[in-house]
Amino acid sequence: MTKLTPFLMFQGNAEAAIHFYTTIIEDSSIKNMIRYGMDEAGEEGSVMQAVFTLKNQEFMCIDSNISHDFGFTPSFSIYVECETEEQIDHYYQAFVSGGQELMALGDYSFSRKFGWIIDKYGVSWQFTLPFNERDRNNL
Repeated sequence: MTKLTPFLMFQGNAEAAIHFYTTIIEDSSIKNMIRYGMDEAGEEGSVMQAVFTLKNQEFMCIDSNISHDFGFTPSFSIYVECETEEQIDHYYQAFVSGGQELMALGDYSFSRKFGWIIDKYGVSWQFTLPFNERDRNNL
């Protein structure tokens, strides 16, 4: 084995999702994007394959050229550890907009602040502000 890469399969909105994610999360970029051309298997202009990074973690995605009755499931999510309260608030608000809240942003026993959402593209995200050593000593 040479590498493991998270893979996301969208149904027609991969490019919009990639631009959304790489705009909000720092240290992110689009590495390459190949689109379907005229008379190819997928809808012309949709994403045949793309590679992008979020905080230097590489992801691959496509726009499925096959119609299917399933989408993303929250049982697989992108887990984001934040450094500050301002950062977790910013990410949570940006990603929940147009999406669905699974666990409201709040203080939970396993994290100083935590929230779980499904974004407007159907991808599940968990945002956490982990306990630091000072917090752990005060538990």
